Amino acid sequence: MAADGARPESVKSADRTIDVLETLADTDGRLTLSELQRRLDVPKSSLHGILRTLQARNWVETDERGTAYGIGLRALRAGASYLDRDSVVQAAGSVLARLRRQLDETVHLARLDGADVVYLASRESPHHLRVLSRIGRRLPAHATALGKALLAGMPWEQVDDLLPLKPAALTELTVTDRDGLRDEWERNRVQGWAGEDGQNTPGLVCFAVAIPARPALDAISCSIPKTRLTEEHRVEVVEALIAAAEEIATLGVRR
Repeated sequence: MAADGARPESVKSADRTIDVLETLADTDGRLTLSELQRRLDVPKSSLHGILRTLQARNWVETDERGTAYGIGLRALRAGASYLDRDSVVQAAGSVLARLRRQLDETVHLARLDGADVVYLASRESPHHLRVLSRIGRRLPAHATALGKALLAGMPWEQVDDLLPLKPAALTELTVTDRDGLRDEWERNRVQGWAGEDGQNTPGLVCFAVAIPARPALDAISCSIPKTRLTEEHRVEVVEALIAAAEEIATLGVRR
């Protein structure tokens, strides 16, 4: 970091390389050179050189024709190393497994990253109708119970600055207006947990609790198909999440 605390000047080639990797990681399927160029606004000659280097190092791979690019196997090594060395992820593993058995529903651990949450761990419900969320999945914080629980730990001014001016609606039920988001924020701060009903996925209800820390960056959640939810089960889920979050906080020392 610069001596005066300012952000150090970036290196263009490094920025472009990271942009390529993040774009490919966020894309389902593969992208051609032209598609990447349009998304990143990088000269094709520079982009081709970056892709050639990344492909040689197995960070990027191509289709059989060599015309479309996707994230490579080496990226998995970096992601796995992050998870293996993270104290909160390691502490949460056994707690999530026990929580899944207790509630009989899918449970998650996620971390706040900017205005998004990133899924770090998951234990799936044994039911045929269940939630499937891959590790590394990124979703807008304002549209998930996990994100809402974490945003509730911040001053509203910080939340207002963090969220996009026009938050995306993932479903027709996603709360996107500032007044509605602030109402949710106030309610979640008071009750100590967050919930959402169909704001992320239609027909799915989710409850979440932030893992106590300063600042709180991680949260756990339980996702339930609305057809299986009862008031008794809701109370059980929230109480179990609060207890599990406290346990993880005592086990996992922050990085």
